[in-house]
Amino acid sequence: MSAPKYRAMRYGITSVQVQTRDNGVQYVLADVPLGDYPRRMTDKLLHWARVTPERTYVARRKRLRDGSTGDWEHLTYAQALTAARRIGQALLDRGLSVDKPVLILSENSLEHAMMALACMMVGVAHCPVSPAYSTVSKDYDKLKHIIRTLTPGMVMAVDADRYGAAMKACVPEDVEILLGNGHIEGRTHTRFADLLETTDTPAVDAALQATGPDTVVKFLFTSGSTNMPKGVVNTHGMWCANQQQMLQSMPVLAESPPVLVDWLPWNHTFGGNHNVGLTLYHGGSIYIDDGKPVPALMHETLRNLREVAPTIYFNVPTGLEAIANAMHTDDVLRRNLLSKVRMFFYSGAALAQPIWDSLHASQEREVGERIVMGTGLGMTETGPFGIFVPRPEVESGDLGLPGAGLQLKLVPVGDKVEVRYKGPNVTPGYWRAPEANADSFDEEGFLKSGDAVVWRDPKQPNLGLRFNGRIAEDFKLATGTFVSVGPLRGRIIASGAPYVQDAVITGLNMKEVGAMLFTTPRVRELCDLPASATLSEVLQHPKVIAYFQQLLNTLAAQATGSANRVARMVLLSEPPSIDKGEVTDKGSINQRAVLKHRDALVQALHDGSVTGILTPTASSSLLR
Repeated sequence: MSAPKYRAMRYGITSVQVQTRDNGVQYVLADVPLGDYPRRMTDKLLHWARVTPERTYVARRKRLRDGSTGDWEHLTYAQALTAARRIGQALLDRGLSVDKPVLILSENSLEHAMMALACMMVGVAHCPVSPAYSTVSKDYDKLKHIIRTLTPGMVMAVDADRYGAAMKACVPEDVEILLGNGHIEGRTHTRFADLLETTDTPAVDAALQATGPDTVVKFLFTSGSTNMPKGVVNTHGMWCANQQQMLQSMPVLAESPPVLVDWLPWNHTFGGNHNVGLTLYHGGSIYIDDGKPVPALMHETLRNLREVAPTIYFNVPTGLEAIANAMHTDDVLRRNLLSKVRMFFYSGAALAQPIWDSLHASQEREVGERIVMGTGLGMTETGPFGIFVPRPEVESGDLGLPGAGLQLKLVPVGDKVEVRYKGPNVTPGYWRAPEANADSFDEEGFLKSGDAVVWRDPKQPNLGLRFNGRIAEDFKLATGTFVSVGPLRGRIIASGAPYVQDAVITGLNMKEVGAMLFTTPRVRELCDLPASATLSEVLQHPKVIAYFQQLLNTLAAQATGSANRVARMVLLSEPPSIDKGEVTDKGSINQRAVLKHRDALVQALHDGSVTGILTPTASSSLLR
């Protein structure tokens, strides 16, 4: 059988140097040195506004009165610079700074983009906050924590109807509220349009010149699990270095101005640093996708991809799954999406092999070749780019090789190996959190990631690293047997595709391994209940029970011992909670938070005091 053909794509980092110490610690560095990069990200804005002033920087569809979307509104590079200068002057007039930053509560928007650029222009830090902390949360605890930590001088929301309640409950009376539209009863506010009417002065140029590589651009708060989120400091130098590392690992980024159709939230490092950053760094265009990988909004993503042909396409596995399914029958989508794209890229969770196969089948059918699927490993604290797979033949779990100038330290921790990072793209620390900083960096200044890795082949390090779960997630059974959570979780998700969203592994100090499953919306396809049926009713349907019984039996047959044999399983009808930190903005499940907040169910699952437990070869309801 001949090797599959891939659309041509050059790789920049293909080999590494590895030094091994007597204690088993390894240091890994790319053979290619890190090239020059700008002192600050605003240098790129100035460059593209001068060279390609009429090119679109950001576009978004107009919001219509009935809630639907209309034609695209475009913000060119020239318009973006003008807006940044005017708004920047208004921020200077108010005395805002890194200690009195701007909080942005809104989703991705043209106003959000302009405010971020304005803050960068004049050295005022900004913080895009997860919209869920304002619109989904019931107690606003995380939003209150962020406000206490940052002491903002201004809090911005484009839509008062969506964010007014949270702002009224959380924003101190002496902090200015900025709104795009609407009002908040009982609170005075400033209009975003008024800032755009400000006349800029030479003070903007002076403020710009005062910024440099160590200037704080933004704070990005990591999703809290058992504790409140931490504010990761992002500097100009860190962000620019990371973009240069991305370019050297993925030269395709500079072969033509990148075009992105992207929903990933800017309060998250993947959307806000990785994707917005590569757009600005290379003078590209980003089309804001108001769709999301959920049934109610996926139609908007498909509509956008039928109209705008991306050169690189980023998404999480659930989004790629929906696109793969749609491409089977949607000729316009398939034709447009595959016309110019040079690389797909996923992050956030494991991509199940059936999704991979489906994407490749549509690609080969339409263009006669496969499109490279890129992936790797990084963190909010690394900018986020860190490791990237240097070949087209990617398998689930592959991570690849480090970017130029980023040194990896592979440290044995128990039965696993933790990857740690050191380089110009690594954060200087967490804002106003000395204890977290002390705990997060080792004695050599390497950032502890908590991620476990293994070599694809220890004798051939240039083949790269593979993911091996999280250090803190692993545990021992009462028998002393060590359970490696990452690989087992990945196997359950892959075997249960496309009906398993995630699996939370249980069994700490127990006799057996258990699993609590969150299902995807497609689980409804397993039975013939109407769309109005609740998730609880769906999960109790005999056909659904039969499917998961067979899944568990298959997993049990493949197990090689008690450490990877799931002996009891339960389906979760209660969705993960944003307030409890069980789920992130991108839909990723936080194992530790679920285990902490559902401890009673975990104990009942293992002592048999709860009904609805599924065991291998058994037949019973599995609802909880």
